[in-house]
Amino acid sequence: MNLQTGTLFIVATPIGNADDISVRACAVLSAVAVVAAEDTRHTGRLLDRLGIKAKLLSCHEHNEAERVPQLIARLQAGEDIALVSDAGTPLISDPGFRLVSAAVNEGLIVSPVPGCSAAMAALSIAGLPTDAVLFAGFLPSSEVRRRVRLQELSIRTETLVFYESVHRIAATLTAIADILGTDRRVVAARELTKLHETVYRGLVEDVLVQVNADVGGSKGEFTLVVGGATESLVTDVELDKFLQVLLTYLGVKQAAEVAAKLLGVKKNAAYKRALHLRESADNQY
Repeated sequence: MNLQTGTLFIVATPIGNADDISVRACAVLSAVAVVAAEDTRHTGRLLDRLGIKAKLLSCHEHNEAERVPQLIARLQAGEDIALVSDAGTPLISDPGFRLVSAAVNEGLIVSPVPGCSAAMAALSIAGLPTDAVLFAGFLPSSEVRRRVRLQELSIRTETLVFYESVHRIAATLTAIADILGTDRRVVAARELTKLHETVYRGLVEDVLVQVNADVGGSKGEFTLVVGGATESLVTDVELDKFLQVLLTYLGVKQAAEVAAKLLGVKKNAAYKRALHLRESADNQY
């Protein structure tokens, strides 16, 4: 019986510029028994450019369930394995969760080889607060589900980070303006570290205009960094008292708009409270 098990290395690869690969990543990729790759063709081209000879095995969302037992068995037999995605750090909106979870459950060693991440790269240049960050990955492709998810995130005060495809960037920016508010500052980073790297900055509606006006804006992948909601110093009790007075003279929408403007609370939050107060009052009769 082999008492020495192998190590599963989680290796970050470049998000665009191949020169961003780390010295340690090259050493690990050269030394492991097999490289489990999201796309063996893509990773093969990277390894060829780096002059690394390695055995490749596909491991992606469509075959991960069947690959996991095979890879776990190899680790238990003492082989070292490197897991890579097409770009950046594996598991950050990329496949690999099943494999890492299984390795952890089996008591195997899982070791990170850190490096590139589009989320971290965008945050580093955004100029928005980084003391508290919420990475939300890809928003749902369905418009209804996307808007529901943004509504859930609308009160979060952390800086938000999303990944978005070029095909949905305009719709997502429009939804952010509608739901999170037009006062949100946004940085949209396209093709980071690549030849056509472009960064659009400003209020969300300004960024939408910039993206639509740029002929190159229809190509590449986007990382969005969005300023968090402003914390209100007004308590719920104070807001309710204010709204109750306004609702004596105004409709729900108008009362919410006045409260939001005068108290500095989010319009959506004020509307929800005003609607609740009006419905509660109506139910008493």
